[in-house]
Amino acid sequence: MAEISVELVAVERRLWSGQATFVVAQTTEGEIGIMPGHEPVLGQLVEGGIVKIDTTDGETVQAAVHGGFLSVTNERVSVLAESAELASEIDVEAARAALSAEDEAERARAAAQLRAAGQPA
Repeated sequence: MAEISVELVAVERRLWSGQATFVVAQTTEGEIGIMPGHEPVLGQLVEGGIVKIDTTDGETVQAAVHGGFLSVTNERVSVLAESAELASEIDVEAARAALSAEDEAERARAAAQLRAAGQPA
């Protein structure tokens, strides 16, 4: 099975890196799916988006991503986020509470966190 090297990093830390068979990200141009051998591309990630990585181990890694860029070469996908949280790290109750915040960016972040954690937003 074909695979591609993926690195998911935020400003403050590396969240995940490894081999994958498929990556999905939400960019300002729309949702994009990346498979091994994809043409090189550079995209801007949306605020309050989701990145989903299907690993070669059969696992799925999901993260709420807030701004940044997606860079694709023939061998590598780099997700360079301003900030991001893995689904397993998200405090679902805090995210639900933030859905009623006045700040639109905070509401978008909370909605993305809930979607990444598999919860209704």
